[in-house]
Amino acid sequence: MSSVLVVGGTSGIGREFARFRAGRGDEVVLTGRDAHRADTAAKEIGALRGIALDLSRPREIAAALGGIGPVDHLVLGGVARDDNRVTAYDIEAALNLVTLKLVGYTEVVHALRDRLHDDSAIVVFGGQAKERPYPGATTVATVNAGVRGLVHTLAVELAPVRVNALHPGVVGDSPYWLAKPGEVLAGLRTRTPSGRLATMADVVDAVDFLLRNRSVNAVELAVDGGWLLG
Repeated sequence: MSSVLVVGGTSGIGREFARFRAGRGDEVVLTGRDAHRADTAAKEIGALRGIALDLSRPREIAAALGGIGPVDHLVLGGVARDDNRVTAYDIEAALNLVTLKLVGYTEVVHALRDRLHDDSAIVVFGGQAKERPYPGATTVATVNAGVRGLVHTLAVELAPVRVNALHPGVVGDSPYWLAKPGEVLAGLRTRTPSGRLATMADVVDAVDFLLRNRSVNAVELAVDGGWLLG
């Protein structure tokens, strides 16, 4: 049995991973911005508990994590959707996303440093916009590229704690992409060498692999069916 903390575990892939590990018998704590939603999600999936934690408010993170014990596996999966362009730059939205992923993620690790041990492992979520930006991805692409530097420095500073990054491509059955028109997803499939889009189950399996395999460290794993080659 492992102790697992999923930051950003009330919806989407974070929730699916928390559900997977809770179903395996691990002691899972998940976080969300809203305390009631986090508590409800934890009860629904059989997690130990849910706590309120807002990555975009990093000065409050240490207090939010005050009741957390030793952590075997930490997943930093909290995200925010941001449609931002240089031609119509929303500074507040950009600051929110930069703070959430780069400062917020780092502060979680800082706050938990004394509760990580030599066999602990961390997975940080990025995304493939860093490699193939799209209109509106100005901040998303920049921040996800920053995840590379964050993972590298954490792997060095926290050694022997392992730190890896996961960069999903289009996750076809995620709530965000399921809301897109069918022809959009069909077009993406035709441009993906595997002929299929990544699924949430694929991403969950990849996160679990990065946490389990003790020889994988400071790696950036793409889960996109070869989409970048299409």
